Amino acid sequence: MLHFGFLSTSSIAPRFLAALRETGVGEAVAVSSRSLEKAREKATQWNISRAYGNHLALLEDKDVNIVYISNVNTEHYPWAKQALLRGKHVVCEKPCTTTAAHTEELYTLAKEKGLFFMEAEKMLFLPALLEVKKRLPELGQIHMAELSHSFPGTYNGWMYDLSLGGGPLLSSGIYAMHLILWLFGEIAEIRGTRSTLENGAEWQYILTGKTASGVLFSAKNSTRAILDNTARLYGTNGYVEIPEYWKARKATFYIAGKDPETVEFPCAHELVYELTHIAQCFEKGLLTSPVITRELSVQGIEALEQVKENW
Repeated sequence: MLHFGFLSTSSIAPRFLAALRETGVGEAVAVSSRSLEKAREKATQWNISRAYGNHLALLEDKDVNIVYISNVNTEHYPWAKQALLRGKHVVCEKPCTTTAAHTEELYTLAKEKGLFFMEAEKMLFLPALLEVKKRLPELGQIHMAELSHSFPGTYNGWMYDLSLGGGPLLSSGIYAMHLILWLFGEIAEIRGTRSTLENGAEWQYILTGKTASGVLFSAKNSTRAILDNTARLYGTNGYVEIPEYWKARKATFYIAGKDPETVEFPCAHELVYELTHIAQCFEKGLLTSPVITRELSVQGIEALEQVKENW
């Protein structure tokens, strides 16, 4: 059975926990924070029996066999590495790391140790998106894609701290890159423009690019303007709209000569599909996900690195 250690008391951790309990594929046995007080507070609130005031103590817990890492972006790499070195399987929140080199290193280390490693990307397991991918041929040849995402930048205190991997490009842009790669394959070109704060952190951006298969795409995000939060894929026979694509519950197909058709897949916790997949990987003895592959993780962050270098 999967015995999870929750490394961090981040805002997404309780959502992962709720999905874990809904699926029943494992249990949460411990949680760690940078302070024992915070760890104990969350352990009580989340009904987890063990609390640790530092992450190393969690990694030394012999009952923890898999670690869910969800702290700030720049801390993903060092703590995922420490977990792997101590023989723990790892599920690491997106972005897996802030560089392609570090992501490659973690996948290589996991393989050497015979451990499971996966970047946590709920989006690509959602039934609504699986339905869209299955029905893409109905739209004919896809030529363009546009993705829109906005959220208030105040929901995380570190959102604009560059030393912690802040800025919405990493937090939001990784969704866009993963979706483009998953649907259309390799990204051949990418560039972008941004609005910045005094410290150089972006608070909004627009990306444009082209896949190797010829699909032109744009991805925009703002932490101040309210966007329509929808992905649209345009083909020769019509297009599809996916509201809140990163946590999609539905999609509407607009195909020439037909009435619009909406498919809906309601659920309480969208992370249940990701956790079910993780459990299936263990049942099959897999060390990596066949969906969130090493290549997808590396190419996703590689594209964002290229944007940052151009900036």
